[in-house]
Amino acid sequence: MKALVFGVPPEPFAVPDNANALTVNLSRTPSALRQVPDPQLPHQDWVLTRPRLTGICGSDSKQILMDFGADDADNAMGGFCSFPQVMGHEVVADVVALGPKARGLDVGQRVVLNPWLSCGPRGIEPPCPACETGDYSLCWSFTDGDLKPGIHTGVSADVTGGYAELMPAHDSMLFPVPESIPDEMAVFADPFSVSLHAITRHPPPRSGRVLVYGAGSLGLCAVAILRALYPDVAVAVVARFDAQAELARRFGAAKVLAHEPRLVVIEELVAWGGGRLRQPLQGLPMAHPGAIDVVYDTVGKPETFEVGVRVLASRGTLVKAGVHAPGRWEWSPLYFKEIALVGSNAFGFEEVDGERKHAIAHYLDLVAAGRIELRPMLTHTFGLQQWREAFLAIANQADSGAVKVAIDQR
Repeated sequence: MKALVFGVPPEPFAVPDNANALTVNLSRTPSALRQVPDPQLPHQDWVLTRPRLTGICGSDSKQILMDFGADDADNAMGGFCSFPQVMGHEVVADVVALGPKARGLDVGQRVVLNPWLSCGPRGIEPPCPACETGDYSLCWSFTDGDLKPGIHTGVSADVTGGYAELMPAHDSMLFPVPESIPDEMAVFADPFSVSLHAITRHPPPRSGRVLVYGAGSLGLCAVAILRALYPDVAVAVVARFDAQAELARRFGAAKVLAHEPRLVVIEELVAWGGGRLRQPLQGLPMAHPGAIDVVYDTVGKPETFEVGVRVLASRGTLVKAGVHAPGRWEWSPLYFKEIALVGSNAFGFEEVDGERKHAIAHYLDLVAAGRIELRPMLTHTFGLQQWREAFLAIANQADSGAVKVAIDQR
């Protein structure tokens, strides 16, 4: 089959002298379109699918554009992946073949992928305590069993992802898509679920004020979730690009700010939410009392944390959902205001409106009920052969207006 492979010799191409750093990185990324063997089903309860539409996740674009930063060499997650990889885990696909013990699916069925390579897909019995409770992204077994290390589809050398003509999956990893939901909506099941987990595990107080830091896929999904599930909560958004800011307003954000200068971000948030600014001898001011109850940080950079802790109320919560390289940041507001800094990793079974089920099932139900509409986020699609153009659109978002980019193989 044809597949976009990461972890192979680069295939450089010419870029303009004034190209930005991400474009230059793309010109030398260790990625290439290759002919590789068709995937084999690792166990009898796996199935084979043919991807239709695969969203480019922020972590995928960071990897291919080599945008994790120079300080990422000692990343503790390095032991949870294997190479070479065929990435792509935001996948809408058709089932094309069933293993003899696969259950609950039919050939020809349209499905979305739950990518976690947890105990069930790895054939590990009994399941670990995390899997037993539905916290699949916290599985204890990501390096165990007869699959090579990998937390999810696309980061294990044995489980190729959606940037390919075929993709294997365990029967528990696939959710049938109702006919009423188009591919262009189904493709957001994964990023929506990531943001749903962050918000429902760390919900805002009633009639509170929250900040969504970043307006990419996770940030915009967070805005949509907050408006649908917590309509009495006021939502502010920090957006880097004009196209993102426009969608944040369209999705119901009460206030949308540019990402810099950071001093203006802090001043405007405090003016919007209340509180009092305290100016230090040097550097950014801190709000005390603060203006914001919860910050959902979908960027994860030191400079975003610094703003978040400055505007948070005492005993507020900073939820880290974004992934980036580590770096120093001024964190004294954490202890002074007794702020809770918590991580949020992907999704599993979540509770919405008193009902506990898988996050992707919640997403499909909310879409079918007309409570969530994310289709405007899908701004660009490219064929697999055009993978470079797809990542160029992401590398040049200010010019391209790209928000969510997907590989379209329909």
